[in-house]
Amino acid sequence: MENKNLHEEIKKRDKQIELLSKVSRTVVSGKYLDDILNMIVNITAETMGLRICSIMLFDEKKQELAIKATQSLSKKYCNKPNLKVGQSISGKAVKNKKPVAVLNVTKDPDYMYPQIASEEGLCSMLAVPMMINKRVIGVINLYTSEEHVFSDEEIKVLQSISDQAAAVIENTKLMEEALKARESLKIRKLVEQAKGILMREFGMDEEQAHRSIHQKSMNSRKSMKEVAEAIILALGKKQYKH
Repeated sequence: MENKNLHEEIKKRDKQIELLSKVSRTVVSGKYLDDILNMIVNITAETMGLRICSIMLFDEKKQELAIKATQSLSKKYCNKPNLKVGQSISGKAVKNKKPVAVLNVTKDPDYMYPQIASEEGLCSMLAVPMMINKRVIGVINLYTSEEHVFSDEEIKVLQSISDQAAAVIENTKLMEEALKARESLKIRKLVEQAKGILMREFGMDEEQAHRSIHQKSMNSRKSMKEVAEAIILALGKKQYKH
């Protein structure tokens, strides 16, 4: 019996280490935020053998939590209104910056949507805040289908996952912002080039050239980038009409 228990404990530890490794590898996966979040909830739920995992991100300005990723849940659950910090179990985890466990969400007065939880077959819940340098950026929620007392070890593992997830999310956001800035610069350069063509070919001043591109964009329902590219492409063919 002792050997069997030891074997099960080693197996459990191996799964937990692999889980943390998978979450860590998403840092360099090159995927975008939505993909990253979905990977984390699926990996976490599958590896820990729990009913449901979901991630809610924290909007600091609005002081709200919004569901951003989950699996195996209905649209009714996914479309729940955002939660104010301090409301609900997830809100408490964010406000207090520490894990919150509940034995049965359908009976807990702090759980905002017990009817949905009952319909989805959700019972026990563990909410753990995701933090970067003591700043909360969201929360990971785990649910079981039966009453379950989360052990200190389970809480510790999910806290490790949440720390890894927070780093992944922060890095992905920075990457997306860098890509947007790069794309914005590219568009500005294209528009400037197109304006130069219009000024040279049609004797427009800079304001007229910009207005012409903008009007063409509005009339054709195409982006400024697409219009600018069309002007540049048509330079040799003289096909652009202002």
